Amino acid sequence: MQFIMVIATIVGFTSGIVAVLLKMLVHAVQYWIGLLPVSRYSYLLFPVAGLVLTVYIVRHFFGGFMEKGIAMVLKAVARKSSFVPLAHTYQHIVTSSITVGFGGSAGLEAPIVATGSAVGSNLARITDLNYQERTLLIACGAAAGISAVFNAPIAGVIFAIEVLLAETVVSYFIPLIVSSVMGALCSKIILQEASLFNFLLKQTFDYENVPFYILLGAAAGFISLYYARAFKMVEHKFHDSSLKRYTKALVGGACLAALYFVLPPLFGEGYESIKLVANGTFTSFADNTRFFTLLDENWGMILFTAGVILIKPVAAAITLGSGGNGGNFAPSLFTGAYLGFFFSKLVNSLPWFKIPEGNFSLVGMAGVLSGVMYCPLTAIFLIAEITNGYELFIPLMIVSSISFFIVKSYEPFSMETKKLAMEGQIFTHKKEKNILTSIQLEDILQFQYEAIRIDQTLEDLVEIIKRSEKNIFAVVDKKERFMGIIELNDIKQKLFDPGQYPKISIQSLMKRPPAVLRSNQDMHSVMNKFDVTQSWYLPVLNAENKFEGFISKTKLFNKYREILASHGDLYEEN
Repeated sequence: MQFIMVIATIVGFTSGIVAVLLKMLVHAVQYWIGLLPVSRYSYLLFPVAGLVLTVYIVRHFFGGFMEKGIAMVLKAVARKSSFVPLAHTYQHIVTSSITVGFGGSAGLEAPIVATGSAVGSNLARITDLNYQERTLLIACGAAAGISAVFNAPIAGVIFAIEVLLAETVVSYFIPLIVSSVMGALCSKIILQEASLFNFLLKQTFDYENVPFYILLGAAAGFISLYYARAFKMVEHKFHDSSLKRYTKALVGGACLAALYFVLPPLFGEGYESIKLVANGTFTSFADNTRFFTLLDENWGMILFTAGVILIKPVAAAITLGSGGNGGNFAPSLFTGAYLGFFFSKLVNSLPWFKIPEGNFSLVGMAGVLSGVMYCPLTAIFLIAEITNGYELFIPLMIVSSISFFIVKSYEPFSMETKKLAMEGQIFTHKKEKNILTSIQLEDILQFQYEAIRIDQTLEDLVEIIKRSEKNIFAVVDKKERFMGIIELNDIKQKLFDPGQYPKISIQSLMKRPPAVLRSNQDMHSVMNKFDVTQSWYLPVLNAENKFEGFISKTKLFNKYREILASHGDLYEEN
């Protein structure tokens, strides 16, 4: 356990440094861009350059493909024994800093989580830790990364537990806390105070505003649903299009330029815009289209804000779908801040009410983050920490819980994990399914089964039985394609009449199995077939219908119990 603590400290420090480095790289890129002698609207070309450059780097330096985001980490935990390739310790730093630094409408948190997780996984690998400990260090790296970005160590720990660890035990908390604190210290010591994402509340919580917070929670839930569906629809259109990579990047960049022209706050990560909204200093905006100035100043601001809320998920989807690297953590915070501002501005337009726009912007951030990322506790503690206190704790709990309840009523999984969860590629919060997910079919496949051809006789089968300990045999045709099975119990009577052996064909003895399994089948459907058929053995076939072996329910249960026994407390193991 002491060794785990030392490694967790190293993981926290390394991941914290990496997170700080990524933030500094993005700020440096934006600073260099700001020094260029450009005209008023030429900044709209930078996202195009960022996307093209990102695609070029991925294609020529990273093999043309790179798994991205939190889903990559979850898949590694469930399907790859918590081994994250070493390349992920630097790939996301390079690509996301270029994408976001040049104005891509995405966040850095998912790349930071992926990088921190890769750091934890690889340090666990070189120190020869087991699967359970590797998984813990992956979570430690992610916690340190989130903690460093927001200077929020509690939120970092809760994010790791809520999003990455489907199961946790008490002994996990101390390594996670140590790593998270190391990440927060890195950002606090290295980054300047102005770079840190924090706010000072200008108005305290007023219980009379609770009805409005309830309404904001409902609005956050439905906006979160809209965000997820709009994002996935647009991202799929770009990702699945037949355009070549560079053409796709150019088209995506052009679309972003058009959106930025109409709604300038969509440019880049968006944290500066969030600060304006949450601090109550968002009093004017650049109306390049001259459309919003046609309206009354107040209603122009409300309509402009509504446009930002609705288009932000589209901008994020274009950025990622056309080849950029980033995540939805920052865009969801951005959308939530503008939703809170829009809601409070709308209420304050009525003569009977006056609610604090800054507070509602902050609470709105928690509501949409909770609904988009499915992490209500992380959202609550993150906003509480970046506001340097728990003054807004009650409204944060109200808004986050209502938002999360609404989205879970419509979608059981978040937009980033839904496809993988439905395919059984990642862990969920159902322990028995997680254990099945971690079992690979080839791990329990029994190959030592002889097959007999359908044109042979019982005499040939008896020779196989003599040298075999099995009581079930596969029948194949001349092309080795699977035809059926023969069970020893079914032919027991015929074995006592040797004179009939040459006359009895295998085809007459064979029967069809209750079900067949495929070599690429997931263990959830395998277990389901065992339950439905009540069989003890089922044959496994490949894509060409050729016999590969049998899976026994006994071996599956033994593997299940073995994995279950390994999920103990770290202290107990020692």
